[in-house]
Amino acid sequence: MKKFFAGILFVGATLGVKAQYSTLDQILTRLEERKGVNQHLENVNIDNKKFVYIKDEADHTERDFIVIKGNKVTYVEVFDDKATGESSSNVFSGDIVRNKKNIISLRADMLENKKVPIPVTKTLLLTMQDDILYLIDINTRARWIDEASYSKAKK
Repeated sequence: MKKFFAGILFVGATLGVKAQYSTLDQILTRLEERKGVNQHLENVNIDNKKFVYIKDEADHTERDFIVIKGNKVTYVEVFDDKATGESSSNVFSGDIVRNKKNIISLRADMLENKKVPIPVTKTLLLTMQDDILYLIDINTRARWIDEASYSKAKK
């Protein structure tokens, strides 16, 4: 009789552990997605993609765009002054390199078709969360959202 109860207890414990493992696995997968770790996005095409970053400050709003076409990139900064309502922009162009670990290096060395002495450089991590593509700036942790995903989410 003791062996029978021990067997039932063992089977019940095994099923409980399996259910906990499944829940734990789901939590770890979600955390990995947030951090951009362990994602297999090598086959994701970023050609002709536009990524947007909006930063709202007390005195101005900054909208930045990254437009990727092949290995060329256009980086646009738009500043909207809240006091005067005026907008100003900088349009940089350059190139990008993407490695197998989903790291994208951006180097924009032309400002409105004139060479600048210090290029704009960014190191970005391509990641996906909830079927939305993001570029995460490795240095500032800023998140650039894919414009197609953003406009699809708003609809």
